[in-house]
Amino acid sequence: MEFGLSEEQQLLQRSVGGYLDDNGGLKRARQFADGGELRADDLWKGICELGIPGLLVDEEHGGMGMPLLDAALVAETMGYYVTPAPFVSSVVMVPLAIALAGSDAQRSRLLPSLADGSLIAGAALTETIGAREGAHISWDASVLNGKALFVLDFEADIYLVADAERALYIVESKAEGLQRQRLITVDKTRPVGELVFNNVKAEPLPNDAGIDVCARIVDAGRIILAADTLGAAQNMLNQAVAYSKIREQFGRVIASFQAVKHMCADMAANLEPCRAMMWYAAHIFDADPDESRLTACHTKAHLAEVAKLVSKSATEVHGGIGFTDELGLHYWFKRIEFNRQLLGGPSTVREEAAKLQELVK
Repeated sequence: MEFGLSEEQQLLQRSVGGYLDDNGGLKRARQFADGGELRADDLWKGICELGIPGLLVDEEHGGMGMPLLDAALVAETMGYYVTPAPFVSSVVMVPLAIALAGSDAQRSRLLPSLADGSLIAGAALTETIGAREGAHISWDASVLNGKALFVLDFEADIYLVADAERALYIVESKAEGLQRQRLITVDKTRPVGELVFNNVKAEPLPNDAGIDVCARIVDAGRIILAADTLGAAQNMLNQAVAYSKIREQFGRVIASFQAVKHMCADMAANLEPCRAMMWYAAHIFDADPDESRLTACHTKAHLAEVAKLVSKSATEVHGGIGFTDELGLHYWFKRIEFNRQLLGGPSTVREEAAKLQELVK
């Protein structure tokens, strides 16, 4: 039995990493954050040429029909290079929602465009986890009303929207009555925003299977965010180790100091087991859907805590320069912190896990 990645999965991760190493990374993240771009179209074009948008779309509709684990491996690489791309919603959550809950006509119309990357989708699902400032969506007489906050991959052509009853809808970004406002967060590589619905016409996903598709989509999103966090934390650890080998104090590189050795060893020892945990969560999403919600909750919460420790320690290894904009370490730090809260912070998802296990009411 194999307990590692296949050759094809390793090749996929190397291919994406090679492209982002040449075209992404800190320099491109800075340009995106400081240049006021709505979307990093050059990066997205290259990602589309690699076939990434079609990872989870079935072959019938122009995709590759891969399992969530393959998407999680790409997400880990995206986090490693702090890539400003609409991955979690447009490549994972929305195609899965349409595949699970859409009609045949909706699948035929939307999935091919999502698979080739010509259509970009955002996701407005955070109100199903915990509404803020009275934000909620209602469906009445074929229109949507209400407000959705922290819409993921905000600069999109269409949005997947969930109402208060967890029913799902597709809304065009240019729909009449839809007001859009981009929100400023600590992470400038991940555009999010607010949608206000004033009698906005929407296209319901019929969900003929009758399953809780909204829950499945949130599970997938949490796993992908955990993978992104893992990649960002790994990069911060690598930078800390590399810096410790060249920074000298008292005539010695700081990597020779026992305290620094312990900090780096603790980061590595805590982070490495998270990789297998993320692999398992992504695998079990397809292999055993009944277990996937619990596993997704545990993985999202644990990665958030471990990555927070790594980001703090990696910054400390760099000393004073670790806090400067010149070094740019804060791009990974802020991405980790933002991922921590998206689709539920550690306390929220742990409470969900406890309820699933009937440990609390």
